[in-house]
Amino acid sequence: MKAMILAAGKGERLRPVTDQLPKALVEVAGVSLLERHLFGLRDSGIREVVINLGWHGEQILQRVGSGERYGLEVTYSPEGDNILETGGGIQRALPLLGSAPFWVINADVYTDYRLSAVSLAAEQLGHLVLVPRPAHRPDGDFGLVDGRVTNGPERHYTFSGIALYRPELFAGHEPGRFPLAPLLRQAAQSSLLGGELYAGAWHDVGTPERLAELNRGVSEKS
Repeated sequence: MKAMILAAGKGERLRPVTDQLPKALVEVAGVSLLERHLFGLRDSGIREVVINLGWHGEQILQRVGSGERYGLEVTYSPEGDNILETGGGIQRALPLLGSAPFWVINADVYTDYRLSAVSLAAEQLGHLVLVPRPAHRPDGDFGLVDGRVTNGPERHYTFSGIALYRPELFAGHEPGRFPLAPLLRQAAQSSLLGGELYAGAWHDVGTPERLAELNRGVSEKS
């Protein structure tokens, strides 16, 4: 099974930290978010990883290279200055990801989640990892009923940015720049998404303030 790390975005909310640095290389306790994900994927049994490149992507290429030092085979999906958002970035990388289900992880989250053995039902297009709503996001993204992701009014959970997808989720969509969220909502509306709730460590490293708070918390625990 393959995995993709979404690392192309500019990290606008993290400025000025990301003025000269891709958000994937922002560090928590001295280790970049990207490298934490790479080690986590390796420890979960993944061996092939695709990383999309955009803002300061050359720094990621220089740091990670072939992926050998992480025990992985890493390939790249460069987007240059035409950053394609989450949906467009995944769709562009589909030729590298193949025809089987694949994992996707947002580079700008910090977590100790390890990929689980998920078997998608024949009709399911994906499996989302959901987390309890953080304080800075009081409105949830989805509900979860008997292992099925829902769009109803009871949206108690936030999408973690970690999911398993079938390539068919993107079938029929025009190539180019587009977000992932509408595809997920449509699939959830049609009862085509499974899911799980993860209550372990998870943080959206979205602002300098939250990054500083996370670094303090991790330092205090170590």
